[in-house]
Amino acid sequence: MKQRKQNYITLTVDGEVLSCGGVQAAPELEPAPAAADVAYRLSRAAGEAAAALPLAPNAIDSADMSEYTDVAGGRGAADDGAHPVVLVMARAKTAKKMLPAAAEAGFSTCAVYTQDRRLEPHLKLAQQAVCLGERYSAALFCNSCAVLEAAETCGASVVLLCDEALPLAEVDSFLARAAARSIRVFRPLNQDMPALGWVLCTTEKPPFDGGAWRACPHCGLKFDEASLASGHYVCPTCSGYLRMSSTERINDLLDADSFVEWDRSVAETDPLDFPGYFEKLEAARAKSGLEEAVRTGEGRIAGLRFAIGIMDSQFFMGSMGSVVGEKVCRLFDRAVEEHLPVVVFTASGGARMQEGLVSLMQMAKVSCAIERHAEAGLPYISVLTDPTTGGVTASFAMQGDVILAEPRALIGFAGQRVIRDTIRQELPEGFQTAEFALEHGLIDAIVEREELRGMIAHILAIHLATASGRFESGDREILVDYQSVRENLEHGTDTYNTVTYGDMDVPMLAGESSGRSARRLKERLSGIVDRFERSGSVSGKRLEKALARGEFDAENGASLDDANGHAEVAGVTAENRAWESVQLARNVHRPTALAYIDALVDGFIELHGDRAFGDDGAIVGGVGWIGGQAVTVIAQEKGADLKERIRRNFGCPQPEGYRKSLRLMRQAEKFGRPVVCLVDTQGAFCGMEAEERGQGNAIADNLLALAGLRVPVVSVLLGEGGSGGALALALADRVAMQEHAVYSVLSPEGFASILWKDRTRAPEAAAVMKMSAAEAHGMGIVDAVLSEGPAPAHENPDVAANNVKTYVMASLNELCDAPTEELLRTRHERFATF
Repeated sequence: MKQRKQNYITLTVDGEVLSCGGVQAAPELEPAPAAADVAYRLSRAAGEAAAALPLAPNAIDSADMSEYTDVAGGRGAADDGAHPVVLVMARAKTAKKMLPAAAEAGFSTCAVYTQDRRLEPHLKLAQQAVCLGERYSAALFCNSCAVLEAAETCGASVVLLCDEALPLAEVDSFLARAAARSIRVFRPLNQDMPALGWVLCTTEKPPFDGGAWRACPHCGLKFDEASLASGHYVCPTCSGYLRMSSTERINDLLDADSFVEWDRSVAETDPLDFPGYFEKLEAARAKSGLEEAVRTGEGRIAGLRFAIGIMDSQFFMGSMGSVVGEKVCRLFDRAVEEHLPVVVFTASGGARMQEGLVSLMQMAKVSCAIERHAEAGLPYISVLTDPTTGGVTASFAMQGDVILAEPRALIGFAGQRVIRDTIRQELPEGFQTAEFALEHGLIDAIVEREELRGMIAHILAIHLATASGRFESGDREILVDYQSVRENLEHGTDTYNTVTYGDMDVPMLAGESSGRSARRLKERLSGIVDRFERSGSVSGKRLEKALARGEFDAENGASLDDANGHAEVAGVTAENRAWESVQLARNVHRPTALAYIDALVDGFIELHGDRAFGDDGAIVGGVGWIGGQAVTVIAQEKGADLKERIRRNFGCPQPEGYRKSLRLMRQAEKFGRPVVCLVDTQGAFCGMEAEERGQGNAIADNLLALAGLRVPVVSVLLGEGGSGGALALALADRVAMQEHAVYSVLSPEGFASILWKDRTRAPEAAAVMKMSAAEAHGMGIVDAVLSEGPAPAHENPDVAANNVKTYVMASLNELCDAPTEELLRTRHERFATF
């Protein structure tokens, strides 16, 4: 919306212009310059409307509001019998004053109402009334389409904007459409004192009444295409997402004029000789302007060239038949030939029933093409839009290296009606949505539409950064430059920059849906507090204090009474550095893994889920840049406060957390990207649910993968390194510990309980176990001990983080130059010595 300068005059009862210097003769009703902005009485507006004359020109350009005076009403020019209609856009309280004043000025008045407020008394003051819609809302009163349709219904030539309708005074598209319909639009000079004068609202845009209105399917309000396009087809009122056509998606996402379509026409088949199938295809083409339900080709985002497929639900609801399958296969095969990544936007109701088994076979056919693309080491990003269901969900929609989704998109395999009819149950709210899929670990992230272009560009840059050797020099000038991608997104350029890696300002994506996860968090928090209150030991505040002192053992469930007894154990001396390190490693103020990621990693993009069950908050994984090197980062995160620690299970991973890390390791291996692991856990979570989901299997799979991972792996223990839960991220080429980190086969409380049947001897156990960083280094288990500075890490986090970053960068520089076979041999020999 554009702000414009307004020029005002005020008229006396006799029609004279009031100015700083006194009274001047008012201009007659003569044609005015088109750009004139006037503030004057309703009677004059009525007279000019009745005479169908242009509005009077300004006589004075005054900036001092104190110069304006209230004026009495009078019929003025409208007394000749003409009664132009005025539409008063105001709520009841304002309308009670405005309607009589407009009638007194010579207007035939029209009020507005909604069905839920159709009995309001102010409506009796108007000559006629027009219904705006079903239910009252501020958004409805300032909706361009609703106001213009109301004005057209009542035949209004003047619209007075008050209250919630006032924002329309600055909407250029609304004013241009009103001008095209010969409707004058006014706003009050002062909202609290409308009689002070009225200002004609103008726009520099020429009168325009073309283009259809488009209704939001969520709130029902209508908007013009231009305003929707500028907002990425997100409803400006309710923030609902409108479905985009393939053309709209191309224009919204890609660099201007960069799309080149491939395989536009592919011959249709009718394997079932389905009655009227070809006729329906022709009708769909005529209605949508599309050849089929998917368009394929190449394009650029921020200069990054890639192959793209966009499904369009306007054509047969985006259903997948033989032509859709063929076009998607050709897309991936040509991408292999030209060494291009692929991005596919899915929008489909599933298989095309009219093609029967042939439609089903497309799932297998496309999967083979995607496998060939993956074998070439090229990235594939899948973007799920509303709706993505059926055979498309069960094939290429869920086969991406990275799977993104738009908010609230319908995502599922079986239709909801089929599920209800099968299990005879009502489905929960939010079932089969993008948020549901994220919570259950099925997708990597939900991305707002306005952020999607930048997110895809940065993910492509990170994934392709380590694959430059497979491309010719002419194709690779921009693909590995991080800062340049960012600059190209902001400014665009004909000659795209070459990258020097830098920070990426991309918002971290939320990993939890607000409803279900919040309820689960509240239940878990209350459960833990209740458990301690039942034992008579603590309140919630005491639990917080215990966590701050490092006295709560999340893995083994040490009670606070046990923890409080530690200080009284005989034989613990000041020289027991191991126990001191345990306490420091558990200190609630110690920087967690996310704090180190913020300090170490530029442009970190978190990727969620194990693609099978859930997204474990105890393990954070994603991609980013460390010192110009694209890396995969996997970290164990305890949480920065009590609620966060509970949500992340105190840093004790579930099986789905380890399976998420395994997935990211395999992804890093595919793209030749080093892996950096940050370890900080008391141990893998030991609970019935974890055992049911295969906790031991998940850890074993991680260890096996790390043993053979064909990329460098660097691991740093930041705090606690407890048992196999820590080792699952520490089978690495280089392993370091921070100065006050600890590493052990299990917690000292567990050690003391098993061997001595006395948990209070945990400090003594810490000394016996040799779990401090210095002792682990002395045994050759870790390669380096990283100084935390003059004090523990929580007292100088910047120094500690800088030392970790320096070590990681030096290790990566060394390891990335090593041949793969030598890397694997050295890794195996390292652990064979113990």
